[in-house]
Amino acid sequence: MSQNLILHDVRPTRSDAVKNRELLLKTAQRLFAEHGVSAVSMSAVAQAAGVGKGTLYRHFENKTQLCQALIDSDQRDLQERTLQRLRGNPGDPLNNLRWFLEEVVAFVNRNMPMFSDNLFGASSMLGHPAHAWWWQTIRGLLRQINPDIDLDYTADALFVLIDARTLHFQQVMRGYAPDRILSGLFSTVDRLIA
Repeated sequence: MSQNLILHDVRPTRSDAVKNRELLLKTAQRLFAEHGVSAVSMSAVAQAAGVGKGTLYRHFENKTQLCQALIDSDQRDLQERTLQRLRGNPGDPLNNLRWFLEEVVAFVNRNMPMFSDNLFGASSMLGHPAHAWWWQTIRGLLRQINPDIDLDYTADALFVLIDARTLHFQQVMRGYAPDRILSGLFSTVDRLIA
């Protein structure tokens, strides 16, 4: 028998563990919305969910992992809604692009408090693999709208405008209201695709 054989535990996740994880995520989401991410401790999440700290830490080692799980869940929902929209409305790429950009801005705004502090440091989410599909979606819709433009550069320009760091800067540092940001984003789309 090979010494390199790796055996994986193939037992399914227990249903109570799945329920506890969902309960913890819903509880954390509610507490973060009510009190802010930094004001909510892991102990407070466990207590509000009515589970022991051990149960919480079996699912999430720290608050960063808990936030990442919430963001991941929201990202999956956005992906599914985007696929449904594009399948159900394939003949209107400009409106689909505007819808998508608005949904991404809403996603970033919903999750802004959970993004780690280092997001606003030297790095950004632009290179994060989870967001590559944002760029691909933008580029694909641009190709349908006007295949004669520089698709990669135009997709990059729009992608930068929906990055969390850009939106944070516009809202916090510049004081732009969400409506102004969306209006400016849509105006930029019109100019870039012309």
